[in-house]
Amino acid sequence: MASATGSCRSSPDGVNIVRDALSGRLPDGTSVELGTVLIVDDTQAGVVALELACGSIPGITVRAVRSALDAVKLIEAGGPLCAMITDIRMPVMDGFELIRHFRGDARYRRTPIIVITGDTDPDTPDRAARLGADAFFSKPFSPAAVRQTLKRLLEADRDA
Repeated sequence: MASATGSCRSSPDGVNIVRDALSGRLPDGTSVELGTVLIVDDTQAGVVALELACGSIPGITVRAVRSALDAVKLIEAGGPLCAMITDIRMPVMDGFELIRHFRGDARYRRTPIIVITGDTDPDTPDRAARLGADAFFSKPFSPAAVRQTLKRLLEADRDA
């Protein structure tokens, strides 16, 4: 059984196997561990929907937390993360501050970030992008669209 592991970074010869994993075209008996996606949402419904969307991507492990403060603890612990999906409006620390903290850690400067929020402020998407978010979805969101965007960002991250 062939295996590739890591934190969503690969050598040039690992790019094709990552693309094959993301597209579901791996040969039988081949497994690829692409890494862990951190989901940060204070609502159970949001966590469940995102776990279902991301967990169906071959090679992805999902880790969900219900607060930005819990996410900061994981980030500071230094575990390998290949992407983060976060809500914006959360108690104590919001998603903007979480993104700022995440991007401030050299290990995660290029790691894809997807924002999913019910925030209706028209400036929110631009503010999230300025802080380093790679994609933005308003609630309610399509899990399939989030999954496709995550796959695209992970593939682009591997090519970089």
